Amino acid sequence: MQNIETQRLRLRHFIEADAQGLLEYLRQPRVNCFLDDKINTLQEAQLKIQKRSKDDSYIAVCLKDTNELIGELFALKEEPDTYCVGWNFNARFEGKGYASESVQALFQYLFTQMQARRLYAYVEDDNYRSQKLCERFKMRQEGCFVEFVSMTTYEDGTPKYENTFQYALLKKEWLQHQSM
Repeated sequence: MQNIETQRLRLRHFIEADAQGLLEYLRQPRVNCFLDDKINTLQEAQLKIQKRSKDDSYIAVCLKDTNELIGELFALKEEPDTYCVGWNFNARFEGKGYASESVQALFQYLFTQMQARRLYAYVEDDNYRSQKLCERFKMRQEGCFVEFVSMTTYEDGTPKYENTFQYALLKKEWLQHQSM
């Protein structure tokens, strides 16, 4: 992936210096879908950074002025022209429009540079912030998968199955909204 700059952000590959920032938001994932990414130490963060730095699917979102890591995007390609997209941000930077700004840049990149035809995202039914973000970009809710996946357990150890929405957007819809 090429570096992308927005008004306030830089989207780039992960680098070694991102370990502390990654630890900050993966130490306590706020949504269950990121529980598998949970880390507890700087060493674990450094190992995860090494893997992500070699994987174009993961994109570090950094403040342009300081290069501080504030979150990440991902875009997993499915042949021939579809991407599963998602995001995870440090709560300390919420409410400033950074998620919207970075997702706008990601969608633009995928549709115009990577020739994506379709993007989709899975969002848990209690993740209201991500639902609003999808809706802000005119992604349509295509369905709700009832008790779709279990990322965690209840206190008694039984799996907690979560309802998951699928949102999607076609390139032609994106282009239409961009021209308005």
